[in-house]
Amino acid sequence: MESTHEYAVGIEWLGNRGTGTSGYRDYGRQLVVRAAGKEHEIVASADKTFHGDRERWNPEELLVAALAQCHMLSYLHMAVRAGVVVTAYTDEALGTMVSEGLGGHFTEVVLRPTVTVADAAMADRALAAHTEAYRHCFIAQSVNFPVKHEPTILIRS
Repeated sequence: MESTHEYAVGIEWLGNRGTGTSGYRDYGRQLVVRAAGKEHEIVASADKTFHGDRERWNPEELLVAALAQCHMLSYLHMAVRAGVVVTAYTDEALGTMVSEGLGGHFTEVVLRPTVTVADAAMADRALAAHTEAYRHCFIAQSVNFPVKHEPTILIRS
């Protein structure tokens, strides 16, 4: 059964330095991302390469973060279904983008999750759950570039 879900997000540009976009270097790239019901807003900007503020999140980082979060949440569900008890999960994800003229595109994102499980007997199932998580991650299934996985499984000591 198919169902539809909508996700409303608002943004507000904060970079008008008094003359708007009168020139490429005359405006800031700062913005705020908000969603109804969220306690905190996300302060964002363009990447430093594109005259942004490196102390703020940029759209490219947010895309990589969305892929890592989606995989983790899908993975935890698949782990439960496989009888795997996960006691810790981290990921050091890396997205690669190439610039072409005024645009560009991602060529890949590599997720490097490190998952700690409760028992050595769960290790094979814990590894296999990453494949299932990828198949069920809405974000990974929506992008037009490869999302690779380099998982590490640790056993709780």
